[in-house]
Amino acid sequence: MKTKLTKQLESTLYQYCLEQGAYVVEEVAMPADKGIVDTLSYQQLPDGQIEWRCYELKVTKADFHSKAKLSFIGHYNYFVLPQQLYLEVQSEIPDHIGVLIYRAFDQRALELAPQPLRTSGFLTVAKKAQRQDLQVEQTPLISHFITSLFVRSIKPSV
Repeated sequence: MKTKLTKQLESTLYQYCLEQGAYVVEEVAMPADKGIVDTLSYQQLPDGQIEWRCYELKVTKADFHSKAKLSFIGHYNYFVLPQQLYLEVQSEIPDHIGVLIYRAFDQRALELAPQPLRTSGFLTVAKKAQRQDLQVEQTPLISHFITSLFVRSIKPSV
């Protein structure tokens, strides 16, 4: 069962990726037994190249230290963390992994919003990810991405 905070991070990240012009899907099984990535985005750049970004969402220190496989196979890879957790674990994050910090909107901001907000907070880049070569073959990755999109499209909303 996902916590409220996890759901808030997911919905905020989803909107963030869409605003960047990317297609995005959650919980994608990676090819070649590379685990399951929490969120995967696909973006075609102006030069026609495809850029893949992997996001691992962590909301507690125990979650951050869990033995679950991290699927950092994309060109750019990120942890998405609440601000306090980032302060606690920042020295443990590898140099090439980026970090997006989640901050919830305060009640006053919600009240003053001219229209309903799509998310409960916002993300800021605390640490830029370094580009790496894709760690799996792109063709099976596209297949897994499409499969996850399809499953999500037929799965009833909870």
